[in-house]
Amino acid sequence: MKRFLLIFALVVLAVAGGVAYFADSDPDGLDAVTQRGCAVVQTERGESLEGNCIAQHTGDHALADGPLADYAVGGDERFTGVAGVIGAVVTLLAAGGLFWGLRRRSGSEEA
Repeated sequence: MKRFLLIFALVVLAVAGGVAYFADSDPDGLDAVTQRGCAVVQTERGESLEGNCIAQHTGDHALADGPLADYAVGGDERFTGVAGVIGAVVTLLAAGGLFWGLRRRSGSEEA
């Protein structure tokens, strides 16, 4: 079982590190749909939406300046693979912790 888990973890890390380089920080499908009817215009304060669309009055996410924002570490697009590996490790640790904490206990540990 330990061998399986080790191989599984290595495959997950390899896929996360490799596939993360294909992640795109440009608007995805949801962003594109919410921006229909608007045009992106450059202003002195940055980009602005003009027109009538759902996204016209939106703002940045509270964690937009976070260390893993836009699929990169510290905003550096060269480190998208590292961000993918960090995300995979955090996910595996959270899932493993939940699995370990919620597992059935045998014998004297039962209530």
